[in-house]
Amino acid sequence: MNPRIQVEHTVTELVTGIDLVQAQILVAEGYALDSDEINIKSQADIATRGYAIQCRVTTENPKLHFMPDTGRIDMYRTASGPGIRLDGGNGFTGSVITPYYDSLLFKSTSYGRSFEDTRRKALRALKETVVVGVETNKDFLINVLEHPLFRAGQCDTKFIDDHPELFDISKENSPAYDAIRYIGDVVVNETYGVKPEFREPEVPVIPNKIENLRGTKQILDEKGPDGLAKWALNQKKLLIGDTTMRDAHQSLVATRVRSRDMIKIAQETAYLGQDLFALEMWGGATFDVAYNFLKESPWRRLDELRERIPNICFQMLLRGANAVGYKNYPDNVIREFIQQAARSGIDIFRIFDSLNWMDGMKVSIEEVLKTGKVAEVAMCYTGDILDTSKTKYNLDYYVKMAREIEKTGAHILAIKDMSALCKPVAARNLIRALKEEVKIPVRFHTHDTAGNGVAAAIMAAIGGADIVDAALGGMSGLTSQPNLNSIVAALAHSSHDTGMNEEDLQQLSDYWADVRPVYSKFESGLKTGSTEIYDLEIPGGQYSNLKGQVESFGLGHKFKEVKDMYKVANQLLGDIVKVTPSSKVNGDLAIFMVQNDLTAENIYEKGKDLAFPNSVVDFFKGMIGQPVGGFNKELQNIVLKGTEPITVRPGTLLPDEDFDAIRKDYKDEFDMDLSGRQVISAAMYPKVYKDYIKFQRDYGDLMRMESHVFFHGLREGEMTEVEVTDGKRYMVRLVSIGDLDENGERTLTFEIDGFRRQIEVEDRSSTASRTKNTMLKADPKDKKQVGSSIPGTVLKVLVNEGDEVKENQPLVVVEAMKMETEIVAAEAGKVKSIYVTEGQKVEAGELMVAFE
Repeated sequence: MNPRIQVEHTVTELVTGIDLVQAQILVAEGYALDSDEINIKSQADIATRGYAIQCRVTTENPKLHFMPDTGRIDMYRTASGPGIRLDGGNGFTGSVITPYYDSLLFKSTSYGRSFEDTRRKALRALKETVVVGVETNKDFLINVLEHPLFRAGQCDTKFIDDHPELFDISKENSPAYDAIRYIGDVVVNETYGVKPEFREPEVPVIPNKIENLRGTKQILDEKGPDGLAKWALNQKKLLIGDTTMRDAHQSLVATRVRSRDMIKIAQETAYLGQDLFALEMWGGATFDVAYNFLKESPWRRLDELRERIPNICFQMLLRGANAVGYKNYPDNVIREFIQQAARSGIDIFRIFDSLNWMDGMKVSIEEVLKTGKVAEVAMCYTGDILDTSKTKYNLDYYVKMAREIEKTGAHILAIKDMSALCKPVAARNLIRALKEEVKIPVRFHTHDTAGNGVAAAIMAAIGGADIVDAALGGMSGLTSQPNLNSIVAALAHSSHDTGMNEEDLQQLSDYWADVRPVYSKFESGLKTGSTEIYDLEIPGGQYSNLKGQVESFGLGHKFKEVKDMYKVANQLLGDIVKVTPSSKVNGDLAIFMVQNDLTAENIYEKGKDLAFPNSVVDFFKGMIGQPVGGFNKELQNIVLKGTEPITVRPGTLLPDEDFDAIRKDYKDEFDMDLSGRQVISAAMYPKVYKDYIKFQRDYGDLMRMESHVFFHGLREGEMTEVEVTDGKRYMVRLVSIGDLDENGERTLTFEIDGFRRQIEVEDRSSTASRTKNTMLKADPKDKKQVGSSIPGTVLKVLVNEGDEVKENQPLVVVEAMKMETEIVAAEAGKVKSIYVTEGQKVEAGELMVAFE
């Protein structure tokens, strides 16, 4: 009989069928082995049958030499079923693991008729086990069970020593746990549990099966871009481009509309909006905002929408040499991005340059033409062609530029009136003149900031525009585009009748009207149209961002002053075309001038001693392009302070991006093999994309989370369904928000599918948190930085600055709850700096020692 009854007896019991614990008790009571009560008549009665494997799950961390971990178990779920025996230890949800305990949580023993069957059962039981809150050896045991030598039954006593790969363990949390950590952070640090009531958007009812929908996408695929352009020219009706999924929300709510809300209405849009010319749903600021703020992939948005909308052309906004960024990129980046976008589903590329510089669009136009997609080349409208005193951007200027655009091979000519400056009569006169000069379709795009957007769109149609842009009613007006529903209704039964169904469009508009309040905190505060825009010339998309930008500088009380200074800054820059990124230059200069009490007069003197914003410096360097009429030379000299500007296209001076180096960087840092789309994202937004990858690994994919939860969290007692993967959903309820503790944390209690979970969330507004965040953190990937593996108190510092140390040599001793831990060197080297002293309290990960 196995004397070590406390450990391996489960294996013996399962393969023999004898209850050893019961037998021992009966022996202690005086019964003989061959008694009827024990019933082991002879050795022949003890026979093995099948196989058994015991997995002893403990709160020991394999990555720290199986050092016991401490803390509270936030979630505890074991796996069971036929072929699995569980013997419980100290584990249950809410239990606190202290240093004064047996580290056993439970023993999971599998049994089966074959060794492989038994191994697979053991493996599945461990993989289905969830223990959150403390470190365990579960993943180490999984690695053992998966190892080829173990599977072959060839392990020996040196197995663990000879196979360090058993310790290659990546930390994994359940998707539900990641979701409540994110929600908890929003609740504690943003909403404080206060949340408005939001109405559930009503998705229109359409036929269950939508087959054989035909639209502009099919015309493009069958006839090519020239065929689509010819088709557009031959239409008697006015064609409409819907901007709801891109420029409307970029201009209204700082580009914050999430893919979730677009996907919900996508199929309905395909059916109810099947007569639309195009959906503008990508590009511009949506690309970086998706990664940076929404923590979702813009490429995936494109994939998901294309799957549901097969019949309408997809359109993106391409900033010429700036692609979807805010600076000039090397030519190979521009070309590769366009190719990837075209392959991923973009049909129409609206290409513009923020200074109307034709050279800035050259590479983009060339590459789009190679893809077989539509090159829609835009000229940005500024000034006022009706005011004959303004001669820089007059009608002749636009007619001349239109001729140049047509010569590039463009399929469509677009007028991009981003600041809503094109008044209704001007729209008619401009388009009438352009239609006499060019043979390609003319498209009119404006905003409704001044309140004249619908009138301008209608007058554009009267002037001969083939296509106008508008946004569905629920996302229209103000800094967005004019109301699509209004335009359609106004032109009904006229020679420009769009042929679109007003009731169908109203259903789509109602959906977006219900969605919009979720994003209200991102709106600019503009309540009505304002004709001051004719004087200020601030683009609609920038207007919605400018207030937040001004407030971030502590100048919220001077917002009107900044708006007035925007006009002054424009004149100092040379009365430039203003659209991203040139509009950012104008806005940055205006804020800078208000910050530093600068005027149009004193900037030439005071500016000599000031460092101007990077965007302003880049503008005067020529890195954004060459403005109409050239630079303000005097101010250029003051800003550049001796640096020579360039006069050629920046792309000709920039070396090609090394895509292979990017792949290697991500492989080294994240163990990722990047796709072509991922490489180009990393090339354009190096820091933003890395931060996105880190967020995904920390919180998981939250794209399916409802937007009201993503932005506003939950209020106490509120329940929501959280979808974390395809088909995997959890019902999550916030039960309570705890008081602030001495560590600056609040305990939040959730229910996930009825099971209680508690998490601690740092309240970053607390004094304790602000103090904690001043500490230096060690980079876990840099072996020259040594951090504390546990929170505790520094008991001893064993080295001095300048000492030569060997690999694995102890450097510092940290004590926590009377348990001492040696912090050792990851590699040999010379001590450069010591950041802790004996008696100092440290946090896990806090930088302690650095090597040269």
